[in-house]
Amino acid sequence: MRKSQQLCFWRRTALLAGVLAASCLAAAATGAAQYVIANDDVGFPFVTTVTFFAVSPGGALTRMPQIQTGGSGISGGFFGANRISVLKGNSQECVYASEAFTGDVVGISISSMTIGGRALGSPTDGGTSNGIGLVNNGKFVYASFTDSNTIGTYQVMAGCGLAFVNDVAVSGLASGVINGMAVRGNMLIGTYTDGTIESFDISAGTPVSHGDKQYSAATLTSQDATYPNSIDITSDGHFAIFGDTSTAQVVEVSDISSGKLTRTVVHTSKATISSSNIMLSPDETLLYVSNTQGDSVSAYNFDKSTGRLSGGCVSGPVGAEVTNWSYLTGMSLINPSGNGGGVYVAEFGTASGIAMITLTTSGKKCTLQEAAGSPFLDPHSLGLLSIGTFPPRAF
Repeated sequence: MRKSQQLCFWRRTALLAGVLAASCLAAAATGAAQYVIANDDVGFPFVTTVTFFAVSPGGALTRMPQIQTGGSGISGGFFGANRISVLKGNSQECVYASEAFTGDVVGISISSMTIGGRALGSPTDGGTSNGIGLVNNGKFVYASFTDSNTIGTYQVMAGCGLAFVNDVAVSGLASGVINGMAVRGNMLIGTYTDGTIESFDISAGTPVSHGDKQYSAATLTSQDATYPNSIDITSDGHFAIFGDTSTAQVVEVSDISSGKLTRTVVHTSKATISSSNIMLSPDETLLYVSNTQGDSVSAYNFDKSTGRLSGGCVSGPVGAEVTNWSYLTGMSLINPSGNGGGVYVAEFGTASGIAMITLTTSGKKCTLQEAAGSPFLDPHSLGLLSIGTFPPRAF
């Protein structure tokens, strides 16, 4: 499979109507305890938005008026570059969203549903081709700029504001472009579009490479037919898990207990196609997999003490493929505790939406199926790739 198959190059524009003021949104949000949040990524020349969905006790989503963020997106890009990052700190609760066409990052206060600030990177930072991914560790937000191949560091300020600190140039072993990122403690891990993975020390804020840049084992053994995309890290920082773009379902696990990446252990299944987006359950007993170029969601049993994946289950086909959507992309958890209860998954297409895939378990066996009433439409987005949940998972 060519590496270009990872890219979502659709660029669409449409006139957005009925955008309400942030003050109305704040009023509508009163009393809501849990949200799913979408980076609508609306392409230039239109102003992009972030849409909040209120979560009912049963998990159904009710769309709330969206927040105009002032810049523009690109309606596409890399699957692994998450354009939403949620922070639940001791003193503030924020959601950060990237605007790839404009080249900035916006901070939104969840309590007031208003913009707390925005910040550009350096004059050479850019992600207009394939987006700007985001992660945060509570003190800093890190942005992967896919055009300039840089990681930008922003300091988190009061009121969900941001202050740009600096950027560092990065590259895969074969000049691959920065893609997915994840952080845990003082470590940031990135993937590149040539199959390279790399970790960084962020104890001083700015990422400094650990010198462990390497091709993933699956990339090497498949002769570039698969390559890591998104990343998750166990709560204790023992294992890094990579979801691969592939013609099968490929997940790789690296033991990082030494403080550096080690050769990945590869887990492969022919049950479905691709695994570009992954997410651990809050109790770390399951690994959810968005079968990005297939039509389903999977879950592996995960042993957090050994890093081994086994068994699990696959949902049936998620409805309205082709007619409404082309890719299943980023995920967020239905429940921030236990096994997560399943996931919400973004549907990238001309009628973007958020599917709800519920989980039931019996011992080591599980079942995934799409909930009644799913999907929940996001008409403001013409290419939905990234969603987040508030409150977020605890790690």
